[in-house]
Amino acid sequence: MTAPTPRRTLETTVATPAQIPFDAILAGQTPMVFKGLARDWPLVQAGLKSAQAARDHIRAHDQGGRVVGYLGDPAIKGRFFYDAGRTGLNFKAERAPLEDFLRRLEAVEGRDGAPSIYVGSADLDAYFPSLKAENDLGLGAEVFGPQPPLAGIWIGNRTVAAAHYDMSNNIAVCAVGRRRFTLFPPDQVANLYPGPLDPTPGGQVVSMVDFDEPDFDAHPGFREALSVAQVAELEAGDVLVYPALWWHQVEALAPFNVLVNYWWNVAPDFADTPANTLLHGLLSLRDRPDFEKRGWKALFDYYLFGPADRAAAHLPEAARGPLAPLDASRARRLRAVLLDRVNR
Repeated sequence: MTAPTPRRTLETTVATPAQIPFDAILAGQTPMVFKGLARDWPLVQAGLKSAQAARDHIRAHDQGGRVVGYLGDPAIKGRFFYDAGRTGLNFKAERAPLEDFLRRLEAVEGRDGAPSIYVGSADLDAYFPSLKAENDLGLGAEVFGPQPPLAGIWIGNRTVAAAHYDMSNNIAVCAVGRRRFTLFPPDQVANLYPGPLDPTPGGQVVSMVDFDEPDFDAHPGFREALSVAQVAELEAGDVLVYPALWWHQVEALAPFNVLVNYWWNVAPDFADTPANTLLHGLLSLRDRPDFEKRGWKALFDYYLFGPADRAAAHLPEAARGPLAPLDASRARRLRAVLLDRVNR
C-alpha cells in the first residue's frame, strides 16, 4: 500500500507583511505561504546573484561573535538525528566565529558526499543587529504583543531537521536557497512517534520516523499523519507562517541556504513554559489509575483549558486568589508556592 501524499500548504500573496492574516492563521490553525513577500530584502537579492554574494552580505554584518554550529559526517546525508543506539547524537556541535563555518561551507559547496554543516538559530539581535536592520519584516507589537519576537538566522548546506514542534508561533523567511517544510497539526503527536525527552538533536523532541524511508511496520500510524500533512515548498523570498506546536520537518535543498525566522507567543513575560508543566505531569499524573486521570482531566479542562475567567466568575474578588487574572506579582507568589510544594 502506497503512502498518502501530503497536500500543498495554502499559497497566496500580500503586498506587505502587515497584511498577513495572523489572527486567521493562528485561530484557524491554517499555515500559509506568502510568495515573494521578502524578495526585496538585500540578503535575498544577494543570494539570487550567487551563494558567494549572500555570504559576503552576511560577512559585512558579522560582529565577530562566536556562534554555535553543527557538523555531521557525509554518512548522515544531512539528517541531524540520533546515533544507532538512540542515546547519543550523530553529529557534533562547536562554538566558533561565523567566519569559520562560512569557510567550511565554501570549501565543500557543490561537492558530492559533502559533510553536513549548519549554524542554527543564531540570535540576530545579539550577533547581527545591522543585518536584521536591513532585512526585516517590520512587524511590531500589533502582531507580537508586548514581548518582541526571537529572531534567528540559520545558515548551512543541504541539511534535514527532523520533525519537531516549537512552543512558539513561527514566521520562516527563506532568504537564500530553497526549503521544504513538512507540517503536521499538533493532534498527530502519537502518529509521529516522538523520541526521547533528552537528549534531543536541537532542544525539542523529534519524530523517530525517517520520512525518506518510513518503516510502516514499526510506525503504522505515520500513514494517518501523512494523510493530514502539508508540504510548503519555499523559494528565496517566500515567507511561511504557522502556529505554535505544529510539527515540522525542515529540509534545506540548495548547496547554500539561509533562513531567517521569528518565534513569538502573545503571552506575558511572567508566564511559565507549559513544557515545565508537562514534566511535572509525568511526575504527578502519568502513573495514576485511569479513573483518577479521567477525573484530573475534567479538573484541568475546568481550570485550564476552558474560558480563563470561568473558575473565578462566581467568587467574590477578594476570594479568587490564584484564580484571579495573573500579573507579575501574583505570578511570583504562585511560583513560590509551587517551589515550596515541589521541594517538600
